Amino acid sequence: MPPSPPDRAPLLTLTADTLVAVDFTPRTRTDPRTRTRTRSPGPYRRLLAIPGARAFTAGNLLARLPMGMFSVSAVVMIAGTRGSYALAGAVTAVGLAATALVAPWTARLVDRYGQARVAVPATLFAALASLALVLCVRYGAPDWTLFAAYAATATTPNTGGMSRARWAHLLRDDPSGAAALHTANSFEQAVDELCFMLGPVLAAFLCGAFFPEAGTLVGAVLLVVGILLFAAQRSTEPPPHPRTRAASPLRSPGIPALLVVCLALGAVFGATEVVTIAFADGRGHAAAAGVVLALQAAGSFAAGLVYGAVRPSGPTARRHPWTVAAMTALLTLPLLAATTAGSLPLLAAALLVAGMATAPTMVTTMALVQERTPEGRLNEGMTLAVTGLLGGIACGSAAGGWTAEHVSPTAGYAVPVTAAALALLLSLATSDRPGDGHPHPTGHDHHLRSRPRADSRTPH
Repeated sequence: MPPSPPDRAPLLTLTADTLVAVDFTPRTRTDPRTRTRTRSPGPYRRLLAIPGARAFTAGNLLARLPMGMFSVSAVVMIAGTRGSYALAGAVTAVGLAATALVAPWTARLVDRYGQARVAVPATLFAALASLALVLCVRYGAPDWTLFAAYAATATTPNTGGMSRARWAHLLRDDPSGAAALHTANSFEQAVDELCFMLGPVLAAFLCGAFFPEAGTLVGAVLLVVGILLFAAQRSTEPPPHPRTRAASPLRSPGIPALLVVCLALGAVFGATEVVTIAFADGRGHAAAAGVVLALQAAGSFAAGLVYGAVRPSGPTARRHPWTVAAMTALLTLPLLAATTAGSLPLLAAALLVAGMATAPTMVTTMALVQERTPEGRLNEGMTLAVTGLLGGIACGSAAGGWTAEHVSPTAGYAVPVTAAALALLLSLATSDRPGDGHPHPTGHDHHLRSRPRADSRTPH
């Protein structure tokens, strides 16, 4: 065996009156037992090395994939059998409104009684409602039954929120504190983008290649199997808070203003989706709209992973306006691409770049929600944020659709830019709220601050 190469010494050089030392050796650590060097694991490897993390992540991924499938599947199924996109859109809109009303109550029950105890029956009820929707469509039931069945699926628990709550619980005693939680939140946002990138494509394929109801049926099966696997990991489940005295997150300082920001951010996503579909259809490439939107999600997915690998400094509330400002600036690229060139490939490239601001913005937003939510109400707080996003998506879809139809699809790209600018103004108005950077004393960040830590950097 040839001898191992000697350690490379640092490079020393002198510039003016400054001595510069550069170390080119790889970042490794020495195993004290074998005296061999191994490369230090990255932040995501360290995250998934936590006992039980991979198991609940796999289950949650299966359960979260249908979130990007159900609405597309419902539209294709209803429009294909009833011949009415108006009916399909109305049914999905009612389901969205029902989710906005029911989801916070479901999350409150999860906080109070535990994830497994509430999520499993709530998921089974939602799966039965999806099956009822399929049967009503299949056998020509009256239109009102479609509304009732789809609204009943609103009991589906917020799987992303439950996963984030598990990370918050598991990382309470982590030596790296807020840095590890930042990586976990970035990972969860990347998973969200991955599911919303793959879900619509899978739904369209199933409904087109097999039969119109296939997307809804497969989505329901994935949801049930994923939640059962997720709930079975009891060792990582955060403890319930049946007798918490914490006030509702809606009464916590900073949360109402943050929900309005979420409403504006949701309008960005809803308007972008509808306007892109209209733009592609106007160019005679309606089938390519899904691929173009998937590129935007891919940009966000990649940016989320990169953002989670770095350790941002400073209070979260101070960073939030910067991320929203980046989103606002990058959203001008699709507007310029549509206005100047009118080329669908150029628009796709612009959306890919614009999507890179989505994940950092959402990671920082959810971190603020965690900091400002009282202990014992974390699932409820994050679900309220998701509800705000859903409401914004509905408003943005309506505004983007109206602009694309009555003005032009090109002009429609001004809607997400306007919504992002509004979110930026709201974020700037609330970033100097007293106490920001020193979160609510009963919030999750209190657990990271209340113990001595090896990491002395400013908490995330």
